[in-house]
Amino acid sequence: MFYVVTAWAENFTGSVIDYGAWPDQHRREFSLADANPTIQSEFPRAGLEGGLYAALTALTDDLLGREWEREDGAVLKIERALIDANWGQSTDLVYEFCRESKFAGIVLPSHGRYVGASSKPMTEYRKQPGDRLGFNWMMPSVIKKRAVRHVIFDSNFWKSFVHARLAVPTGDHGSLTLYGRVPGIHQLLAEHLTAEYRVKTSGRGRTVDEWKLKPEHHDNHWLDCLAGCAVCGSMLGCSLPEFGAVVVKKKGRIKLSERKGTHITTAEPQKKLKLSDIRRK
Repeated sequence: MFYVVTAWAENFTGSVIDYGAWPDQHRREFSLADANPTIQSEFPRAGLEGGLYAALTALTDDLLGREWEREDGAVLKIERALIDANWGQSTDLVYEFCRESKFAGIVLPSHGRYVGASSKPMTEYRKQPGDRLGFNWMMPSVIKKRAVRHVIFDSNFWKSFVHARLAVPTGDHGSLTLYGRVPGIHQLLAEHLTAEYRVKTSGRGRTVDEWKLKPEHHDNHWLDCLAGCAVCGSMLGCSLPEFGAVVVKKKGRIKLSERKGTHITTAEPQKKLKLSDIRRK
């Protein structure tokens, strides 16, 4: 399971403060195909669903139970975590886990939806009773057997969004930076973030980026996770000025978010950051 933890300010200035895979691979270069150890090796007596459930429990206990210290000494915790529920074999299990988890108020199943140029943009969706509509994301009302709120988001938009944040010079509002001072340690992360390419496509009177996996790349999991972290930021009120103002929260409250999975804001000054953990892939 791949994960990313991101801190956001209310103006979407952010920083990737942690990322990795569970189980820990104990090396900088690895792929999903050659992962060692694996979930199966960690829980040899469990079946597929039992192993995934145990792994999700271990990862959320670690990340969501952790305290993150800011430079000014303030201690923050993750406020929103999205877990990827798109993989058909594990969709029901992810919903079950999010319902039963002791972090049920924080973790939510999520589905990245491919919204192309010819598709109806999520910003034009009509709100139905019980729905929560956000900026290129929504939480449908709870129906049928999966009695758990979940998040659907425009994966094309949010991948373009995080790439735009990475292109903003460090120090400017809306930039996204990585932790540490040695760029080389993020080589594998960079490979995930550049595993897809964008195609400008026009339709329905608009032009959008449609993201496609490069033939020579197979692992794009941290890109998915980082896109989910940005969704978490939007869910908690983060916004770019050009996209409209945020909903003001009560003064003094600090919002944290994370991405993915597995997925984040406040009315405080820009230096206040939120943490976001995200979805497992």
